[in-house]
Amino acid sequence: MTERKPPGVPFESWVDKQIGDAQRRGEFDQLPGLGEPLPAGLDSSYDEMWWIKRKMAREGLTMLPPTLALRKEAEDALAAAYAAPSERIVRKIITEVNVKIRDMMFKPPPGPPLGKKPYDVEEVVREWRERRAAAETEPDSEPDVPG
Repeated sequence: MTERKPPGVPFESWVDKQIGDAQRRGEFDQLPGLGEPLPAGLDSSYDEMWWIKRKMAREGLTMLPPTLALRKEAEDALAAAYAAPSERIVRKIITEVNVKIRDMMFKPPPGPPLGKKPYDVEEVVREWRERRAAAETEPDSEPDVPG
């Protein structure tokens, strides 16, 4: 239990004595974070959203504007289409992402422009066929996915 500061003793001297006594008793020896670097961002200005940002970083989440998220989704869909096992699945993947792209083109949300147009399904299928044929002739190589 913490004792009261005796009258006439300067506050700083009394606090220093309390800390010294606790160190001698070993109360600081096994604290969490011992030997670890201080968290980043301590020198920046106060951000009232700090806890949300920290939680998102801890959970591995990101928050992109809708148009940027759709750009990423479109790129991932194209890569998935090129890796698809059948032409039917290629068409399904590209058709689904094209619906989302068209919706965003005609009802743009706030934020940066999408900068993407729907994929040509026949062109993606043609490219898929070429990659598949090339992969069959060279079994040790993996097909390239545009990035």
